Amino acid sequence: MAYQNPPSITISDPEAQEITPTAAAAATTSQANGFTAKVVVNKVKTNLVFHSKWGELNGAMGDLGTYIPIILALTLARDLNLGTTLIFTGVYNIITGTIYGVPMPVQPMKSIAAEALSDTGFGVPEIMAAGILTGGTLFVLGVTGLMQLVYKLIPLSVVRGIQLAQGLSFALTAVKYVRNNQDLPKSKSSGSRHWFGLDGLVLAIVCLCFIVIVNGAGEKNRGCCAVVERGDDLGEQKDVESERNRTSRVRKIIFSLPSAFIVFVVGVVLAFIRRHQVVHEIKFGPSSIEVVKFSKHAWKRGFVKGTIPQLPLSILNSVIAVCKLSSDLFPGKDFSATSLSVTVGLMNLVGCWFGAMPCCHGAGGLAGQYKFGGRSGGCVALLGAAKLVLGLVLGTSLAHILQQFPVGILGVLLLFAGIELAMCARDMNTKEDSFVALICTSVSLVGSSAALGFLCGMIAYVLLKLRNWTMDKPLSTIWMQKSPEQA
Repeated sequence: MAYQNPPSITISDPEAQEITPTAAAAATTSQANGFTAKVVVNKVKTNLVFHSKWGELNGAMGDLGTYIPIILALTLARDLNLGTTLIFTGVYNIITGTIYGVPMPVQPMKSIAAEALSDTGFGVPEIMAAGILTGGTLFVLGVTGLMQLVYKLIPLSVVRGIQLAQGLSFALTAVKYVRNNQDLPKSKSSGSRHWFGLDGLVLAIVCLCFIVIVNGAGEKNRGCCAVVERGDDLGEQKDVESERNRTSRVRKIIFSLPSAFIVFVVGVVLAFIRRHQVVHEIKFGPSSIEVVKFSKHAWKRGFVKGTIPQLPLSILNSVIAVCKLSSDLFPGKDFSATSLSVTVGLMNLVGCWFGAMPCCHGAGGLAGQYKFGGRSGGCVALLGAAKLVLGLVLGTSLAHILQQFPVGILGVLLLFAGIELAMCARDMNTKEDSFVALICTSVSLVGSSAALGFLCGMIAYVLLKLRNWTMDKPLSTIWMQKSPEQA
């Protein structure tokens, strides 16, 4: 008789859960969601962790040489809501630092700011309309993938030319800040700066020398131990070793000082010393945030005079150049022109409706923050938190303090940011690449237009490639489309 399996016996357990395919799928989904959430949390922690406490704090000051003069000038000249701008840009800093994990800057859009300062009829509605339209265009270019295509097509030599031009422009502006008195609301120089005083030339030179001594040229390994000859006597050798260790310790302390942060704190102290009454002008509490009212005229004027000049600069310097520079400075990180274009677009599509200054990323700000020690997203997140607190606590009354801040010190910070950005062009090793980069730089500086410099650089690049392609071919094979054998 063949053996048969016994019938299955149903075990009844009121506390046991029935395992069904649906429940198993739900459990798998729950585990996957938990794993995904854990990965996201770990990535956020990695992006925000400080590589060096003093270095990240110091790096946060690297972008203020550009940020403060523009924001302060627009606040005083065009009644920009400083409190709202600080709150929104602070949030932008925290978000971008969390997303990218590098000191990704948030800077005012310079072309729009320049137009607002030079044209009295270009007020807050026009500024915000220009920012919304520029942000919308960049957002569309990002989500459609067109920005990534542009990034791949633009040669490195042209990008380096734009970076060199922008860096030199920052450096030249910084020298003007140091040498001459500045009327920031009118964006004009007003005579030579005095040698002595709380905003004198000597103060700027001392700050400049202090930063050079501490930071050097920005090399990774600052300072070195002196080579010591061995003494015949063991006691003498120990004395030499002790002296060397003492000297090395002193150098390590000096070279690890947060130079930019110290200089900025000195500027804040001097601002209160220059005008004691500023304390009574401070009002605590955030500024009121209101939706900006736009007219058809504001939209039209903002597009023609703001968006059109700003768009090429935003594409080249805020997206393409930043993407290249980020890849150079942080090889292990993955940056895409698409994500940068989308973040710039979203910042302006949200904040400009409430009166926050149109903002973008900037290669100069990234170079400045890297120069002074910023290496992680925690650097800009810290800066963003400071902006957010100041915007909520002091609001627009902070402008009274910034108005007394020594402009010469801002010039020193801006100078190092500009030089660091300009030095990115040092990898142009071939003569052809240097030729294209310098043509792009020359036209950008003389014409004061990054778009014109970019166009001339692209033309020079194409002509050089065409020349190299035709060097070994007879002219008739090119125009008549014949092979060399047929010719």
